[in-house]
Amino acid sequence: MKNKGFTLIELMIVVAIIAIIAAIAIPNLLRSRIQSNESAAIGNLRTVLGAENAYNSAKGIYGNFASLTGATPPFLDGTWPGAKSGYTYAEITLANTNNSFSSTATPVGQGTTGSRGFFVDESGVIRSGAAGAASVAGTPIGQQ
Repeated sequence: MKNKGFTLIELMIVVAIIAIIAAIAIPNLLRSRIQSNESAAIGNLRTVLGAENAYNSAKGIYGNFASLTGATPPFLDGTWPGAKSGYTYAEITLANTNNSFSSTATPVGQGTTGSRGFFVDESGVIRSGAAGAASVAGTPIGQQ
């Protein structure tokens, strides 16, 4: 009578093939996650920009996150500042806060949740730079 089943060599070959496929797929998945988080950060800064412009139209000044979320009805929903989709959002207080605003998005984990930082101000131009260094001197998105 002949034994039926797989030999150890056959099982090792299958495991090796699975390991090769995983080694190819995992970096692509991580890159996709970073791109998705960066797109979400840009979208969230566009939302902040829209809320700031609406607040400015209604009140005549730009507001901070507390005034945008605390208004009735709120100009911005959710918890701001804070972390969303792998990025931490913050506002930068400028000397003449009534006539300007700026906000940044910084990756929570450099290289794992995002590789670029983002910045927006009252000009409406979203700029990118090295994570944590995005500022008004950064490159406008779409020009990389």
